[in-house]
Amino acid sequence: MRVAIAAESFLPQVNGVTNSVLRVCEHLRDNGHEALIIAPGDTDVPDSYAGFAVSTVPSVSLPMYQDVKVALTPSFVMDRILLDFAPDVLHAAAPFMVGSVALDSAARLAIPSVAIYQTDVPSYAKRYGLGLAENLAWTRVRDIHSLANLTLAPSTFARDQLLDHEVPRVRIWGRGVDTARFSPDKRDLSLHDEWAPDSEVVIGYMGRLAPEKQVFDLEVLADIPGIRMVVVGGGPSKKTLKKQLPHALFLGKMEGDALARAVATMDVFVHPGELETFCQAIQEALASGVPVLAPAKGGPIDLVQSGHTGYLYPPGDLAALRDRTIELVNDKEKRDSFSQAARQFTATRTWPAICDQLLGYYAEVIQEASRTHKDGR
Repeated sequence: MRVAIAAESFLPQVNGVTNSVLRVCEHLRDNGHEALIIAPGDTDVPDSYAGFAVSTVPSVSLPMYQDVKVALTPSFVMDRILLDFAPDVLHAAAPFMVGSVALDSAARLAIPSVAIYQTDVPSYAKRYGLGLAENLAWTRVRDIHSLANLTLAPSTFARDQLLDHEVPRVRIWGRGVDTARFSPDKRDLSLHDEWAPDSEVVIGYMGRLAPEKQVFDLEVLADIPGIRMVVVGGGPSKKTLKKQLPHALFLGKMEGDALARAVATMDVFVHPGELETFCQAIQEALASGVPVLAPAKGGPIDLVQSGHTGYLYPPGDLAALRDRTIELVNDKEKRDSFSQAARQFTATRTWPAICDQLLGYYAEVIQEASRTHKDGR
């Protein structure tokens, strides 16, 4: 199988979109398939990954997020890239700019396509009081994804949201987790003692420090006796959050084994964001054997088994978040039970298993396109 992957984000930027693309490329390589990666240009973009060439297209930085690249790709350039590679299927990862052009080219060139829905841009606009922008964003999402033979949503909430906004042909494709890297075995008692020298219960967050993640909601937990708050991540809200949470330990952005060790060493993981279409950070915490607290909205609904691996609380109900946190802080037996269940939950959610499902979706759209061609439609 030959797969062209149009990625809205790619190395050197590391985020949810990039991570998924990397895992898919590795799976394609390991199973004998061919791929081409089409990505926004940047000074440090690699020439290849997993043995597959990377074709870059012109891009510019967003004014408020210099590390986020937006590709500006003429249709004739994308046509040439796809015609030269001759893929069996196009994979559009979080299409908005480069992915939109790629899907349009694929539709005109009769190349079957799969679009991965990953970022809830319309809800971001709504949260920041831009009602008109929300409506325009949904129109944009619908127009883009209508070009695809199949759209894959990361959760039941996201699927239903897309269907409610008349996006056609939507199925669910979750995300995998590296259960070897993120594991209870990475828990470091000496690190825990360093963070919490008086045997405090470590309440942790890991992710981007930006307004849409609602990390400021952690302020409601700050005065709970016997806790130590640890925040992993970087972003534009870091300076403000340090003032709001003066007693929290901010570790900055972490990657690799250091990140896995930090997450596994937490006692309770809290992710208060309400705009998550999936939330990979939650899944990594669960794989690490850490109970999770999250709002009952978006991706967390599919990930957190409330009362079994953690708790879901009503969105916006910070009193409920505080009460559940206090409950887990004061009940080590329950934390241990949730920890074991959390690890078990992720056992079948490895990247190889998730990517096998994706290959099945590829085959499905290729077969459907072949039948349509033979029928003359």
